[in-house]
This record gives sequence, C-alpha cells and structure tokens, in this order.
Amino acid sequence: MRLVLPRLYVILDAGMLTEPAGETAKKLMKAGVKLLQYRAKNAAARELWEESRAIAEIARGAQCTFFVNDRPDVAYLAGADGVHVGQEDLEVADAREIMGPGRWVGVSTHNLEQFRAAAATSADYIAVGPIFETSSKANPDPVVGTELVRRVRTRTEKPIVAIGGITLERAADVIAAGADSVAVISDILKAKDPAEMAREFIRRLEAANPAASH
Repeated sequence: MRLVLPRLYVILDAGMLTEPAGETAKKLMKAGVKLLQYRAKNAAARELWEESRAIAEIARGAQCTFFVNDRPDVAYLAGADGVHVGQEDLEVADAREIMGPGRWVGVSTHNLEQFRAAAATSADYIAVGPIFETSSKANPDPVVGTELVRRVRTRTEKPIVAIGGITLERAADVIAAGADSVAVISDILKAKDPAEMAREFIRRLEAANPAASH
C-alpha cells in the first residue's frame, strides 16, 4: 500500500521542547497535525522508548501517523507507525525487517546520488534536504534548495518530504517545487503558540499548488 502523506510533517525535536513531548504532541494533534516524528538524538534508549510509547498512544486516538527517528527497535517496541532513518543509520531493508509488515520506513537524502539509491529501496517516502539553511542540526549537510526537489520529483512515484529551514513564508514554494509534504521543526516548536502556528501552516499548505508535473 502506497503511503499518502499530509502536507505538514512536524518533527518534535526533544532539544527544543519546553514540556514533555507527549504534551506538545497532544496540542499539535488537536490543531490538526496528522504526521509527527519524535527525534531525541541524545536520549537514552529507555527514555526514548517511554516518550515514544506515550506519543504513539496519543497518535492512535487522534488518527495521526507517528514516526520515531533513527531507532527501528524503539519504534517497533513503542508501537509507532514507522521509523525514519538517516544516511548513517540502518539500511532501509534492515529497518523494515525490524519493523515488520504493516509499518512504514522513511529515509533522509541530501543529494541526487543518495536520492537515486533511496528510490531503489523499499522506502515508503524519501526526505530531501536541507532545502534552506537550518539551525535544528548541529552539523547540517549543504543546502540543496528547491531545485533538487524539482530534479528528483521526476525520478520517483514515492512521496517526497522536503526538510530544512522551511518557514511559513517558504512552505508553499516547496510544495510548488514538487514535494508532497514539508517537514517543519523550528518554525513551529519555537513559535509562541506552536499549535496555532501548525494551524496556519496547514491552512497555507492546503492552498498551495503542487508541481504541474506531479
């Protein structure tokens, strides 16, 4: 079954949260967010599992698709819908073996070569970025711009997620370049009212036009 992604993909980065991840997740889901990922790069396995399990329970009730970053073992045990792996994590095939049938695997790519390799795997969606300069990663890859989104759009039928420095003002342009979904971290988590910011993203993204070629 092909994964159909909502336009907005919110990544809950543990380092930016000012309250338990489950509380922020609950507020965002009430605001209409239907796709969430929990990213806690420095968390111990037990802490990651406990937070992920809490979010997974809330997500089920809200019909929100929930991914855990990096760790397919934790994602599986927590009852998440899927796992998102990067270039330095487990291969897509290995992550899928751990997750088992009926769950999703997404993968990050940062250039055309990585995208081609990812398109040849069983990944359910492919993330591309950073589209713009980003402050949410300690050592970000080189900025690729919306041009890479346009180039890779014709190379796969898989959903494409654009990530990296995407703000409210830029989001519609990224969809117009051919992305199915935009992953947002800072612009939502650092907002005075993250839930209201998420609502505004959803409003603007629903009005955005995808690439004519898609």
